[in-house]
Amino acid sequence: EASKTVGLVQRLRAEAPAPAADVFWSGEVFHTIRLAEEGLLAPYHDDQTRHWPARYADPQGRWYGLALRARVICYNTNRLTAAEAPRSLEDLLKSQWKGRIVMARPAFGTTGGDVASWFAHYGPEKAREILRGLADNEVRQVDGNSTSARMVGTGQADVGLTDTDDVYAGQRNNWPIAMHYLDQGWEGVLTIPNTVALVQGAPHPALAKQLMAFLLSPKVERMLAQTYSRNTPVRPAVAEGLDCPRIPKPLEVDYAKVADRLTEAIEAAEELLP
Repeated sequence: EASKTVGLVQRLRAEAPAPAADVFWSGEVFHTIRLAEEGLLAPYHDDQTRHWPARYADPQGRWYGLALRARVICYNTNRLTAAEAPRSLEDLLKSQWKGRIVMARPAFGTTGGDVASWFAHYGPEKAREILRGLADNEVRQVDGNSTSARMVGTGQADVGLTDTDDVYAGQRNNWPIAMHYLDQGWEGVLTIPNTVALVQGAPHPALAKQLMAFLLSPKVERMLAQTYSRNTPVRPAVAEGLDCPRIPKPLEVDYAKVADRLTEAIEAAEELLP
C-alpha cells in the first residue's frame, strides 16, 4: 500500500518545483484533496465538468471523482451465513467478534480515509471510542486491503474490513468470501471515487487537457464498470444498462472534511490499535 497512492503523492510533492507528470489519476480522493489544498493541482474545466455531480467534484475544479468503490465488511462463507455476518461498524464492536477481525493498517491506502470518515461522521470522541472497541476485540492489522480479504478468504480470519474490489478479486479466485456494505450508524456506506486531476505546472498542458477529457468521458467510466473491479459510475446515465453494483446508501459525508481528519485519524489508530 505504501508504494501505491501514498508513494505517488509523495513523489508529486517532491517534483513540485519541476513536475514530471501532467495528470494524476488516483484510486482514492482524500490524498488528492490534500494535494489540491497544497496548490499542487490546477483547475480544469470542460463541457463535461459543467454537469459533474457536485459531491464528486472540487468546487474549484482541481479534481473530479468517478468510478466508485465502497468500504465493506467481508466474511468467510464457510464460517458465517449472510444473516450471521456483521453489517455495521457498530456490529464489529460486539464481543462475539473478539479475535475474529482483520483490517489494513490505516497509515496507507483507503483504510486511512475510512477511519478519517469516522472522525468526520461521528466526531473525534466517538471515533476514538470505536478504535478502542476494535482494540478490545483484538483486531489484527495487516499490510493492505487485499491481504485483509485474502486472510478472510483463506480462513485465517472470519471477517475483515476492505474495499469492494478486493472481495471481487477473492471471488474470482473461488475463495469462500462475500460482503456486506460497511454501514456507519445505519446512515450509509463510505464510497471512494477514483480521482483525476491536472498537475500544476504540467509540462505538456495541451496533451494533459486531452487526457483529462478522455478520463472524464462516459466511455472510461463504462470501461471501469466492466473491469474486474466493477466500479460504480457516479453518473446515473452512464450506469444505465451496465451490469455493475448499485451502492444502496452512500454515506452523506464531506470528502474535504474527511481529508482534514486524515492525519488525526491515522495517529489515533497508531495509538489505540494493537
